[in-house]
Amino acid sequence: MTTILVADDDANIRRLIRLYLENDQFRVIEALDGEEALEKMKEQPVSLAIIDVMMPKVNGWEVTRFIRQSYTLPILIVTAKGESSDKIEGFNAGTDDYLVKPFDPVELVLRVKALLNRYELFTAQEVQIGPYVIQKDKLKVTSDRTEVALKRKECELLFHLAKFPGTIFTRDQLIQLIWGHDYEGDDRTVDVHIKRLREKIRPFEGLSIRTIRGLGYTMEEYG
Repeated sequence: MTTILVADDDANIRRLIRLYLENDQFRVIEALDGEEALEKMKEQPVSLAIIDVMMPKVNGWEVTRFIRQSYTLPILIVTAKGESSDKIEGFNAGTDDYLVKPFDPVELVLRVKALLNRYELFTAQEVQIGPYVIQKDKLKVTSDRTEVALKRKECELLFHLAKFPGTIFTRDQLIQLIWGHDYEGDDRTVDVHIKRLREKIRPFEGLSIRTIRGLGYTMEEYG
């Protein structure tokens, strides 16, 4: 079970976040200040940290910097400080995402899932579907007799679709997973990359990206 650390000195906020995360089958551990958060990190493996900024003893910026120096995991800052300068400080400290209070707990859960997917996508370097291997670090897809080079975003897109064959991803989901929350371009860029991918993977029989009308895209399950 995926473990989430929730560090906030407001017990009501911790309970709210716990309720929604546990409802989605996440395991939650709580910390009421920055010092306890760092102790919890040392005691057990954590997959993602949700950090409040204005905590006693050690504030959220310092906790974020320590986590970033010592661990490889996504960090979501949740705070009442919503000015642009505060967000800049948060991203400079090393956070991956930023949510301003009051927040929609459903949105928080969606952001948690997106961050976990992006980190899994980031840390894994190879995925196999049927006889084909997609190598993200080498930007290519290979079989016993064929090898095709891909551009970085093409490879990341193919890698993620192949990692979850049969799962339908909307354009917005793919934008968030591959390009990130701050991407400001047209979501039709996904269509352009899919079109290029289909041309490039044509030599690999059975490796097929299917369009689900009105929904998005899915990688056909091999065989």
